[in-house]
Amino acid sequence: MVLTVGIVVTAAAALAAGYLLGRLRPWRRAGDWAADQVRHAGAWARGGVVRQTVVVLVHVATAPRTSWRILRTPAADTTVPVPVRDLDWVANRRQEEHE
Repeated sequence: MVLTVGIVVTAAAALAAGYLLGRLRPWRRAGDWAADQVRHAGAWARGGVVRQTVVVLVHVATAPRTSWRILRTPAADTTVPVPVRDLDWVANRRQEEHE
């Protein structure tokens, strides 16, 4: 009798824990948080070494394929285009600008 009650209580606790984990989705929430931190480099870059380590480890654990793709992709070139100056700007003005 006691064994049966223990089994029923254990099964009910496991069912409730599974339901709560399914509703709260902590794995997906942690992955979304890490992806947002990696994508938007503002706050996590200023957070220090410990925060950066936690973000990278959570991102690698929750999205290994995305992390591998990010690591394989070379950094984008961040050169700013030089503005082109029109040396003959007086002759190329619109009609409204002549007045």
